[in-house]
Amino acid sequence: MTIVRAAISQTTWTGDKESMLDKHEGFLRDAAAQGAQVMSFQELFYGPYFGITQDKKYYRYAEQADGPIVQRFASVAKELGVVTVLPIYEEAETGVYYNTTVVVDADGTILGKYRKHHIPHLDRFWEKFYFRPGNLGYPVFETAVGRVGTYICYDRHFPEGWRELGLNDAHMVFNPNATKPGLSNRLWEVEGPAAAVANGYFVLQPNRVGREDNEYGDLAVDFYGTSQVIDPRGNFVGERGSGTEEEVLIRDLDMSMVREMRDDWQFFRDRRPDSYEKIARP
Repeated sequence: MTIVRAAISQTTWTGDKESMLDKHEGFLRDAAAQGAQVMSFQELFYGPYFGITQDKKYYRYAEQADGPIVQRFASVAKELGVVTVLPIYEEAETGVYYNTTVVVDADGTILGKYRKHHIPHLDRFWEKFYFRPGNLGYPVFETAVGRVGTYICYDRHFPEGWRELGLNDAHMVFNPNATKPGLSNRLWEVEGPAAAVANGYFVLQPNRVGREDNEYGDLAVDFYGTSQVIDPRGNFVGERGSGTEEEVLIRDLDMSMVREMRDDWQFFRDRRPDSYEKIARP
């Protein structure tokens, strides 16, 4: 039995980028002190969730995927020996932006990145103003804690990407979020467990928490936290996070469950891609 101790965090916008960076470095250090071997932050972790409005000033939060923020946390990851998932606002080139996760190994090596594929454009989720759709597929990275994939927020409504990560042999998938009450509440309860069961891997879902009215006033929404860790049989690992308060969740993952679940339920063997005629059509 191989146990991996994993951490995810949830918080709200402090009001400035530097304090958010300091706060998340503190989360990483606290998690490492409690034995965490891998950690992910929430979606767009060092800024507000700026999809609330369409304002070009937020383009200034974007930087290269190997820029100062990633380099800072890669250095901390190396110091602490913790695999780290960094959800950033990526500037690929001038005027070309993506919602991206960067995966850093425990030795500080930047292993690669995933770009969010599914971009919403809904009331106070005006993401098409800020992001291009992802174009790097569904990579899975071999890390010090095993095979890690990522999938970002709105992506979670699309089972096809979860399955791609399974077929790429992910053993744990981090799904950072900025999710608010409304239509998504019930989906939040069922989509992560459904993905974990269908693909036989752990799903870890950090979500923002609290109201960012210090940035958006009356336009602000209440992110509902309840970050969660789900095992390959669809069960929550420990309690879900607070619905109102900042928190770091640390959970032990029994990685032998991945092979056991896939042996018990041969979902990959019994797939019928030859019969799925409409799935890949535009």
